[in-house]
Amino acid sequence: MPAPDLALLIDAAQAAGRIAEKHWRQDPEAWDKPGGAGPVTEADLEVDRMLRTELLAARPDYGWLSEETEDTPDRLDHERVFVVDPIDGTRSFMAGQRTFAHALAVVENGIPVAGVVYLPLRDKLYTAARGAGAALNGTALRISTRSEVAGATVLAARPNLESHHWGGTPPALDRHFRSSLAYRLALTGEGRFDAMLTLRNSWEWDIAAGCLIVEEAGGQTTDRHGAGLRFNNPSAQTKGVVAANPRLHAELSAKLTSMSERSS
Repeated sequence: MPAPDLALLIDAAQAAGRIAEKHWRQDPEAWDKPGGAGPVTEADLEVDRMLRTELLAARPDYGWLSEETEDTPDRLDHERVFVVDPIDGTRSFMAGQRTFAHALAVVENGIPVAGVVYLPLRDKLYTAARGAGAALNGTALRISTRSEVAGATVLAARPNLESHHWGGTPPALDRHFRSSLAYRLALTGEGRFDAMLTLRNSWEWDIAAGCLIVEEAGGQTTDRHGAGLRFNNPSAQTKGVVAANPRLHAELSAKLTSMSERSS
């Protein structure tokens, strides 16, 4: 039931935005998570509590996976699972920047069927439902049609363009960056950038909603090896993400595949 689920996610994301705005630039209490997992603030935790309470009250038969909730294996027994990042881009949030996002998805049997990426301080609400398209503030999205790798605008962290990832000289990409993975994917679905890639293992809560937005805007998403993405994995991770229109995706994947073949 993607349409009712999408409406539910939209309401929840907007409620999350109201909580985040209350803490933004108010020096919220913050901690470093163990194992070098990055910072977390009282705002992240408050948003997480609200989302878990409201979403599971509305769908008690769904599982739950969130960056800020201790993971338990019982989610693997559910056909449908909420996959949530309460605040994606916490460092940006802490720095008083406006590019943090709330990323919410419903995954059914490993496939995202409803997703929202919401930037409350940019007034940008990205939405998608499986088979029903993607939109930004209600306006339909279409992915970039560029097919040439050289000069393509790509959202990626700088280490992704180091030569060892490409088995030689990296492609001549026009690199850009946003701290939120969910926002990078949404911008790719919007057609503002030609592609997005991250070659390190990616947490599902960062990418589930954004991947659906890319796909419903006409794009393709895979892991760094070209395999289709599945969600609600025991590890809650994928082997990176490559997102672009199908032709550009094929060109990027071919260069990454040739790298893998040379190193095997």
